[in-house]
Amino acid sequence: MSDKEIIKRTLSGELKRLSEFYAVIVITGPRQSGKTTLSKMEFPDYHYVNMENISLRHQIMESPMAFLKQHQKGLVIDEVQNVPELFSYIQVVADNNENSRFILTGSSNFSLLEKVTQSLAGRSAILTLLPLSLQEIGNLKDKSTNQLILWGGYPAVWGKKIPVQDVTQNYYNTYIERDVRQILNVKNLNAFQTFIRLCAGRVGAEFNASALSNEIGVSVPTIKEWLSVLEASYVVFRLHPFSRNIGKRLIKTPKIYFYDTALVCYLLGIENEEQLSTHPLRGAIFENLMVLDFFKNKFNKGKIPHFYFYRDKSQIEIDLLEEKGIHLLAYEIKSATSFTKNFAKNLKYLKNILGDTILSTTIIFDGNESIISNENSIVNFRDIKFD
Repeated sequence: MSDKEIIKRTLSGELKRLSEFYAVIVITGPRQSGKTTLSKMEFPDYHYVNMENISLRHQIMESPMAFLKQHQKGLVIDEVQNVPELFSYIQVVADNNENSRFILTGSSNFSLLEKVTQSLAGRSAILTLLPLSLQEIGNLKDKSTNQLILWGGYPAVWGKKIPVQDVTQNYYNTYIERDVRQILNVKNLNAFQTFIRLCAGRVGAEFNASALSNEIGVSVPTIKEWLSVLEASYVVFRLHPFSRNIGKRLIKTPKIYFYDTALVCYLLGIENEEQLSTHPLRGAIFENLMVLDFFKNKFNKGKIPHFYFYRDKSQIEIDLLEEKGIHLLAYEIKSATSFTKNFAKNLKYLKNILGDTILSTTIIFDGNESIISNENSIVNFRDIKFD
């Protein structure tokens, strides 16, 4: 990539396709994931407004219908969750003119989608834009695994070449500490800071609200509320356990991952590749990188992810299961650079339990070569082909 390159986003194809059919397209996702840039690139002739501009917000809301009608042929409204009352006006304009086109972006999943389902059901398509996927970053053979983990996926890092420490620190200070704390009305900043750092320390592990409650000294309902807002703000996500009629052997606690591995490293105080190489959570952060990339590739195609993990009470675990109708694709994720037969042990166990339900089994690792065996595909993570 050259300096300050605008990176082509995979979601652009789905965005253009849906714009042929829907008057309103909602693009949701984390702050700084590229929603505004994508909208401007794909619809350069559309009028653009940012609803974080308070004076502009007041000006528009003095006469919202007139403003929307003036720009109904093409309007991008950024951070639209700041003006929830605007949705009902958009509904009226979209109903009265089938040729109207609105692109709405927002970084708060809960408040935004709530308004969409209330006011724009049937009139809108919803897309999710996460930070860059590995495919979008590109030239993966030229980049070390540690660099990919440390730099994460934010376009400012890869496109604008802004140092990742600056991007993550600004993201944490501006959006997490300010926005999330305002939503939650957090009184105890130290407790909240401890909470999010402890979440980073549990990346790829089961989320135990009771344990966090005891460690931080706040109630379990508070821990659950904090987590739900971090999810709605696209900071973390939960991977739920697979639970399809296998009896009572399965555990029911979800695992926690972050939407960006650079933020995980920042929260854990990992500043360079040497520190990452020796960190006890490197394997878990690599797992986060991989699980997240599966989610990104689904969202980039406008699809809803159907991913789970498997763990039963005998502690047998499979890192990732993808549901395909009645079938499952099973993935084991290993940060190791060399393959050992032990990697396949849990996949064999799962096939014995679920039989023909398992469509394929794949071991993703960091070795130099991808191998096809009689039982499993063994793939370097850079060579994964998504359908």
